[in-house]
Amino acid sequence: MTQMDYKYSLLGSSVDDYRKRPLILQVDDTPMNLFAVLEVKRELPRRWNTLGCFRKIRLYSFLFGLAVMFLIMASYILTGDKKGLLLTPSPYHFSSLVSPGPFAFNLSSVKDYTHIKLVVKSITSKVEFRSRRQLPELKTLVNSEQHMFSVIPSKFLPAIKNPCWYEEYTGNITLDPYRTNLYARYSRRFRTVFQHLRNTFREHMYHRDGKLYRMRCLPYFYIIGQPKCGTTDLYDRLRLHPDVKFTTFKEPHWWTRKRFGIIRLSEGFHDRYPVEDYLDLFDQAAYQIQGNLTANTSGSPSQPNIIIGEASASTMWDNNAWVYFYDNTTDGEPPFLIQDFVHALDPVERLYSDYLYFGIANKSAEDFHEKVAESLQLFEGCLTEYTMRSCVYNTTVNNAMPVRLQVGLYIVYLIDWLTAFSREQILVLRLEDHASNRKYTMHRVFDFLNLGPLTKEIESEITRSPASNTRRPADKNLGPMLPITKEILRDFYTPFNEKLAKVLHNDSFLWDSQL
Repeated sequence: MTQMDYKYSLLGSSVDDYRKRPLILQVDDTPMNLFAVLEVKRELPRRWNTLGCFRKIRLYSFLFGLAVMFLIMASYILTGDKKGLLLTPSPYHFSSLVSPGPFAFNLSSVKDYTHIKLVVKSITSKVEFRSRRQLPELKTLVNSEQHMFSVIPSKFLPAIKNPCWYEEYTGNITLDPYRTNLYARYSRRFRTVFQHLRNTFREHMYHRDGKLYRMRCLPYFYIIGQPKCGTTDLYDRLRLHPDVKFTTFKEPHWWTRKRFGIIRLSEGFHDRYPVEDYLDLFDQAAYQIQGNLTANTSGSPSQPNIIIGEASASTMWDNNAWVYFYDNTTDGEPPFLIQDFVHALDPVERLYSDYLYFGIANKSAEDFHEKVAESLQLFEGCLTEYTMRSCVYNTTVNNAMPVRLQVGLYIVYLIDWLTAFSREQILVLRLEDHASNRKYTMHRVFDFLNLGPLTKEIESEITRSPASNTRRPADKNLGPMLPITKEILRDFYTPFNEKLAKVLHNDSFLWDSQL
């Protein structure tokens, strides 16, 4: 990457050290075709000498309207403007969505036990774990995201535990440095945070050789995992450690959504969030690492042991945007995954809890059962044409399934993460273990992150505080899922969990004794 023109200074340790940073894994729409309708209004002719002239004018008007419509569509396509588009199926998506598999989908039969068991049996018969994927070349990654790689340096400041560097500030110091940040634009809560950062921005500018520099940082570690698997609780407890800081809010979802311009899937694409907007989220933590420059004019950090975390759980599994931005050269599978870029720079109860958390209305155990049945048939339909891994990363299937079955396939995502990171860099925690013995799991996390000892008071506060992001009181009244639903999901996830237990050398991931 020597060809890149970086604007940074005070280089230190190599980016290869950053690639060895730890990861914490917590486990346990109507399609719209692009078409324009152009109505050309014209005044009726006052007088025409001949009928032929009238017909000729009408023909010219029609051709003119058609030409304008064509130009509008051509301009739209050639400029690549995706703003305002719904997230529609791409040309690479499978065509069998309307006929999900050999077992015809009939909404009246979703409760048919025998029928659903056949669907699950068909799915599990197609489960195969191929050899590990090949990591893309660095040059290919750089070409796909040139701006991102031009901003992040290849070396970081020495004597700091967290990956940080000084970046030359070329903007107008009198203007608001966060005025264009898209996180602030779309959220009032974020704007409040940036107001505080804005007020202290000048105090943290480092002056050297007549130039201004600001400290920039990336995360030292990521908390990744599936929804409702305890990542929020782990995040809330780690925040209490004096040497651990996080982004200004828990889940920026930059790697998976914001850098592609996705705010909410139902709203389509917006402006893509540049990497600078993401780095702004670490400014508050960077200021604490840097310390007070008034008393420390050398620019050396006053708290070098502070580490920064990022807790977007979707970083592990959400690669749905790839199909709109990267060429399909891998038989329906993403050519790049989130972990490729992170590295270059550097189950059943969960599903029901996920349904309760994200569902809107009319929630019930029976409704959940029907949605599971529908999702299984859609997934099985995909497997009739594509590989298992292609179906797990298939955006159309994922958006169509009423419940997110694919998110519980931990082993598929873990294997892909292990192609980019070594086993020693990933700490896998089970929700059940964390719930039964928080003190033990938190000590595992502290050791994994090489954090210093704590006072008894702080340790007690971290391990005894109540659990975060648990089921809502209204959802608790719905009771557990139906026994038949649990049995069906157990059969569906069993081959995946068997592989997970084998890869991690941990039989506790097997469900024989749990369900």
